[in-house]
Amino acid sequence: MRLALAGLATAGLILTACNTQPVTSPTTAAAPDPTTTLASSSTSSTTLPVARTTPTSTGSVSRINGMEVDDPTLLDRRILAVKIDNHSRARPQSGIQDADMVIEMMVEGITRFITIWHESDSDYLGPVRSGRPTDAALLQALNEPTFAISGAQDWVYGLFTTRDIHLLGQSHDGLFRISARSAPHNLYADTTRLRASAERLGYPDAGPAEPLWEFGPMSEYAPPATSVRINFSSNIVNWLWDPGQRHWLRSTWETPSMWRAQDGETGRIAVPVLVALYVDLYQATPSGPGSPVPASRTTGTGKAFVFADGRVVEGTWTRPSESDWFLLTDGDGELLYVPPGKVWVSLVPSSTGLSYSD
Repeated sequence: MRLALAGLATAGLILTACNTQPVTSPTTAAAPDPTTTLASSSTSSTTLPVARTTPTSTGSVSRINGMEVDDPTLLDRRILAVKIDNHSRARPQSGIQDADMVIEMMVEGITRFITIWHESDSDYLGPVRSGRPTDAALLQALNEPTFAISGAQDWVYGLFTTRDIHLLGQSHDGLFRISARSAPHNLYADTTRLRASAERLGYPDAGPAEPLWEFGPMSEYAPPATSVRINFSSNIVNWLWDPGQRHWLRSTWETPSMWRAQDGETGRIAVPVLVALYVDLYQATPSGPGSPVPASRTTGTGKAFVFADGRVVEGTWTRPSESDWFLLTDGDGELLYVPPGKVWVSLVPSSTGLSYSD
């Protein structure tokens, strides 16, 4: 199946919702898909002319972010996903600045990140946290990826296994504790060692067959947008365009979002491309034992925004099933291009939304 359809924090975190078990010891069968209590999100009616230049690529272009890859053999290996903490005690995170793509989504009162690793790696990535139903819904489209997490409730574990998502947990080589932080914010990862663990376990080792997005230039008609404010249910994330670096600079509220390397080096979280997708939030409920958890509905349709080059294009995302990736189109129904560059995807609650200005 074509993956892309067209080319694809608070300290009051609810403890019961984070009640996890190590991924090495599931005890229950897979649960059915969770149901939603919210109506589907509305779609964008924005009409914007789009430059119809057909993108060109070579065999050495990343299928995740459209960037040139020095070693084309890396394009055929498995996708590795790692869940990253975003609690205030988990900041600054490490390693996420090197990911091929990052997906930000709501959990219990805060956001967390899925970092996607295909042609890139990090030997100091974290903190690593637990899995949620939204992760399972997203990762099914990535051709049986390997997913590293700190744990999951048994019923959530079942959602992964029924979707051919192959898990690595705390007992596997490649995940380790650091002394500089206290649990649960001290579990870190080495993606090269995680890949070796996946190999020993016989997990599938094939990358996505098609690009996740339709890569191409921003529309020549795209209006300016140099500041983006995303409201993750009262958690405010700001992105500011830096024309010198040609990157979006991330802040939580007004505090710059930073990364920190193992040697103490620090830097600002910055990416060249933002993709924001409106999603409905719902409470995912187990059919048996376990605690309900917040989740995002990622199939159907909703508003979409692509921010790059200090500009924005609005449109619509469509995703018929969890086996597909997001198809982006403009107001005329034409393909909406994602410019090549490391991509940060924000699953924005449709009830709170985003705003931008020039």
